[in-house]
Amino acid sequence: MQLIMTHENADFDAIASLLAAHRLYPQAIPLLPRRVNRNVEQFLTLYWDALPFVRPSDWHKRKISEVLLVDTHALNSVRGVVKRPSVHVIDHHTDYQPQARWHYQVEAVGATVTLLVERLQSAGLALSAEETTLLLLGIYEDTGALTYDTTTPRDLLAAAWLLGQGAVLAVARRFLNLPLTEKQFALYDQLFTAVTWHDVYGQSVAITAATAPDDFDEEISGIAHRLRESLTPAALFMLVQLQRDVQVVARSASDKVDVGVVAKALGGGGHSRAAAAHVSGKSLTAVITDILHVLPQAVAPLAQVAELMSFGVQTLPPSVTVAEAAEVIRRFGYEGYPVLDPESKQVVGLLTRRAVDRALSHNMSNLPISRIMKTGNITVRPSDSIDHLQKVMLSEGWGQIPVLAEGDQAANGVPIGIVTRTDLLNYLFKPGPRPAEPDMRQMLMEKLPPPLWALVQAVGEVAAELGQPLYFVGGIVRDLLLGQSPTDLDMVVEGDAIRLARQLQQTVGGEVHAHGRFGTAKWTLDMAVWQTLLADPPPTPPLSSIDFVTARTEFYREPSALPEVTHGSIKLDLHRRDFTINTLAVRLDGAFLGQLLDFYGGQRDLAQGIIRVLHSLSFVDDPTRILRAVRLEQRLGFHIEARTAELIANALPLLERVSGSRIRHEFELAFRESDPAPVMHRLAELEVLGHLHPAATWTAAHAAAFARLRPLLTDSLWQTFQEDETPAFLYFALWVTPLPEPTQSELMERLRVRKLTRLDVAACFQAWAALTHLPPDARPSQVEKALRPYHPRVLLVVRALLDEAWLVALLEQYVREWRGIKTAVTGNDLRALGLKPGPRFGAILDELLAARLDGRVADEAGERALLAELIHVLQ
Repeated sequence: MQLIMTHENADFDAIASLLAAHRLYPQAIPLLPRRVNRNVEQFLTLYWDALPFVRPSDWHKRKISEVLLVDTHALNSVRGVVKRPSVHVIDHHTDYQPQARWHYQVEAVGATVTLLVERLQSAGLALSAEETTLLLLGIYEDTGALTYDTTTPRDLLAAAWLLGQGAVLAVARRFLNLPLTEKQFALYDQLFTAVTWHDVYGQSVAITAATAPDDFDEEISGIAHRLRESLTPAALFMLVQLQRDVQVVARSASDKVDVGVVAKALGGGGHSRAAAAHVSGKSLTAVITDILHVLPQAVAPLAQVAELMSFGVQTLPPSVTVAEAAEVIRRFGYEGYPVLDPESKQVVGLLTRRAVDRALSHNMSNLPISRIMKTGNITVRPSDSIDHLQKVMLSEGWGQIPVLAEGDQAANGVPIGIVTRTDLLNYLFKPGPRPAEPDMRQMLMEKLPPPLWALVQAVGEVAAELGQPLYFVGGIVRDLLLGQSPTDLDMVVEGDAIRLARQLQQTVGGEVHAHGRFGTAKWTLDMAVWQTLLADPPPTPPLSSIDFVTARTEFYREPSALPEVTHGSIKLDLHRRDFTINTLAVRLDGAFLGQLLDFYGGQRDLAQGIIRVLHSLSFVDDPTRILRAVRLEQRLGFHIEARTAELIANALPLLERVSGSRIRHEFELAFRESDPAPVMHRLAELEVLGHLHPAATWTAAHAAAFARLRPLLTDSLWQTFQEDETPAFLYFALWVTPLPEPTQSELMERLRVRKLTRLDVAACFQAWAALTHLPPDARPSQVEKALRPYHPRVLLVVRALLDEAWLVALLEQYVREWRGIKTAVTGNDLRALGLKPGPRFGAILDELLAARLDGRVADEAGERALLAELIHVLQ
């Protein structure tokens, strides 16, 4: 026989789960716990005849071999249950220690009853109004009427289904908001008076305790609910001494406080927003001490402005005209600009795009911006909480708040950065759960060889001394998060890259080559640098140089044009990038080493395997990003999300405006991928190739040729014929050579292909044609004569193009044997015989070589005999 059980002090989720489980397993007995909450008891009293429950007082001992536990992981003692029953658990509390041989269905939803309602729905079972209302009460109570952060879409769908099945909201409201009894009011007054407040990492936590009279027989969770409404703390811990035991009820109103952590430490349980514990043998004071000890583990520090702000800020003086400000806004696109008094260096106002637009519409372009700006000195500090920032924005109406340095460093009033309304909204309402913060410092230690890790730390320390934030940005961070080791250590400096490089040169050594116009510097690392950095330097320097780039922003004057670049903050530097997965940055300087910046959801898209463009006009600004998107998609095994694919389709005609050399560069990068074929297939699928030239195609024959080339690149016969740039050329030639000759020329002209490459592609076409026109019984001399003019890389392309076995055999035998055969007789021998150089020289030597290849002569003596015959005939 099977028994369904739940926890003591049962709430609506527990009792509703009992009911739902019984509907799924009608032969099982739903046994009520000894204690249920008062609102639950009142519901049961009113609707008892419509419900299938068995009270403990009515339980008759029976042999129970199977137990179904709902909304709990604890098996209470019940008469008749065998020593080791089969136990199945259905629960939504994911923090538990599994028992051997128990079976679990534990999923992170807002209420356990949600899991059971989903199964009821799948089974197509019909429920009464009383049953659906009880199930709805279970979901509503455990999710705070669908408002707690633990609420999931599944809870909403389950509640919607129950409403559709006849659940009565009026009844649900009545039992979720019961008035307190006289005894409860008396205890409430004691608890309200005894409240103490504790600030834990910026969160206001209320703790209160009282001793209940000996005759107190009411439930206390309703009192906790009323206290929370009255006090509005971030979290409430209510302790009630019930004779020798202490009952703890905990409620949280913030996703920063997980009261379940505290309850678990006290021997109880629950989830992040609602939890409870029953403590025996301890006084109220002792339990409060335990709570205060555990609280720091349950409270996440408040987010600070420093986590949202952009370092570096563009300011304007109040004397700038509206027209001049409009040009600045057009170039850089910010929504607001702090206005700084040039003499006092204090913030005196904020200029918004909206104010400029309105002024221009009223023909006020020549007025100074001091006439239209919002006035005031509204600022925040990096250490200010997000809550404080939100209050400042709401009270002052500023959507962009300048950030001043901390303490004495802020004396001059000059902003060090800015935080915007968009930053705040992205933080507060970013869709989906925020990914767990990876330990980037640990990743760097694991993925970088020890000498490079030591180098990163050394560079970071110098950057910290200069007060210049230093970052790894983009692909290196993306690859680290994907578990790959970085291939270079290029760094972005929020400040002055050249100054940092010069300081490193002075401190550690090496050479610096700077480009002041672009704010870049290359630090060359000689062996002396490694000897300075490392106690035991490797015999060969593990890295020859590091490129430092000053953080910058870009402005496109027109579609597909090259951008204008100016210095900016790290956030602006990330904002100019192409795809979200390339907008991640890791800070490297001093105490910030390992801090991950993710302003645009890069971690989320990495986890989901998505290529998502950063801006809707990104492909308009630079259509070559279309090819980059495809290359990344295929390399990483990701997929281009729907909106990005739509933007690509819309921007395809703009490829006509892009210079051929820029497009060719993207193809060269694609052809250096480990397998370029999927990239080409996807480019054709997205109709990119057709927008380069109507006849530029990708066929099954192309794919087969690319597939044949890959093993050849590591084949011992062909490896010696490869050069540094050969793989890119080989794939390009394989793509272009099968096209009709006019298309070849037009496509290569469009891509501004170099002259040598054009000649090589033409040679590939000619060699392919020469070989395929040979008869199946071609003599070695015929094959050698047909292929002799062509460079080995050309022959490698031809080999990949061939799919007939006999032609492959001829070509490979030429490469392996016939190409290396030479005649013993040379031109010097012909001169010694009195023959004058001329066409006869070549004809004679060709005939001697043909005889040697075809086996008509086998050694030098045979050659000389044949030479005598040839001379005789010619004479």
